[in-house]
Amino acid sequence: MRPGLFAGSTIVFIWSLTELGTPLMFDYQQVTPVQIFNGIKEMNVSREPYALTVVLLLLAAGIYLLGKVFLGSADTASPSRASVRFTPKPLKKWGSFCAVAFLGGISFIAMLPHFSVILASISAPGGWYDTIIPTAFTGENYSAALTHPLAAGSVRNSLFYASIATGIDIVLGLAIAYLIVRVRIRGRGLLDALSMLPLAVPGLVMAFGYVAMTFRWPFGEGDPLEGFISVIGADPSPVLLLIVAYGIRRLPYVVRAAVAGLQQTSPQLEEAALMLGASRLGAIRTVVVPLLMANLIAGGLLAFAFAMLEVSDSLILAQRASDFPVTKAIYVLFERLGDGPGIASAMGVWAMLLLAFTLVGASALMGRKLGAVFRA
Repeated sequence: MRPGLFAGSTIVFIWSLTELGTPLMFDYQQVTPVQIFNGIKEMNVSREPYALTVVLLLLAAGIYLLGKVFLGSADTASPSRASVRFTPKPLKKWGSFCAVAFLGGISFIAMLPHFSVILASISAPGGWYDTIIPTAFTGENYSAALTHPLAAGSVRNSLFYASIATGIDIVLGLAIAYLIVRVRIRGRGLLDALSMLPLAVPGLVMAFGYVAMTFRWPFGEGDPLEGFISVIGADPSPVLLLIVAYGIRRLPYVVRAAVAGLQQTSPQLEEAALMLGASRLGAIRTVVVPLLMANLIAGGLLAFAFAMLEVSDSLILAQRASDFPVTKAIYVLFERLGDGPGIASAMGVWAMLLLAFTLVGASALMGRKLGAVFRA
């Protein structure tokens, strides 16, 4: 179990180390991601944000490569043909009660933030102060979450960014998965590792790299992107960067979903199409894609939902209200006095529903194979 435990703990550690949204919402400044976020506007005169980003990148990549090299290829399956059938043993009355109470308590604690967001979304301005539950309720926050100029504009922006990013991910993910599973080429293992690397490289680091790229080019003088892509300035244009960032961050989900589908699909069907005169692309279009449709839809749904709710890239790359995605609008509205926290909470509830329906839909399409999407 060590490879799986190490992979899971690695993702938890890296995502916790580079979490930006939570400390920002709590206004806690003494963590590295917030220091990087606050230092973006000083990148032209200060090198400290660059140094902090490099430290995070080296930590994340080092831990990821450590697991890949020493534990990722370990095969702990028993080669023995003998098998032992284990029969589940029912717990006694007190054992069942303690197990349910323990796990139920953990689940309740984990769900408390969600309950709080739901209550905040239906509380009237000033109706939840110094009490356990709100004393005044309203449903206007949900309508405002869809009609408020900042909220409605951010929803349109996120739909646009996430849709294009998901389409790109489906095309690239299918191509990468096909090369990994069906084609015998050198470097397949490296391609597989690189396609999963965005899960380990923090979104904060990637977003900071995009911002730095718009300031200066690594080689030579000047910036070839000047006037075409920018994040900081009087007239920023980060749309292309947001789409690219969303696509790269969620590409692993589509790759894993397509790989899982290809591994479950017999290559003889594709070979039959080739023998009947179809080209390689024609066989992929008429045979492979229809057989993998459920996997591609499931991976695309996950990529779309997580792109809609991307935090680090959205907070850093979108600096102008007209470009705000959903998560940046939630952050800005939460800081506004009056009805701001209520509208932000209502948007958060809509986001939770989107993610819940996406996970349910992807699970229905892929079944037990859904876990392969999250394999690091």
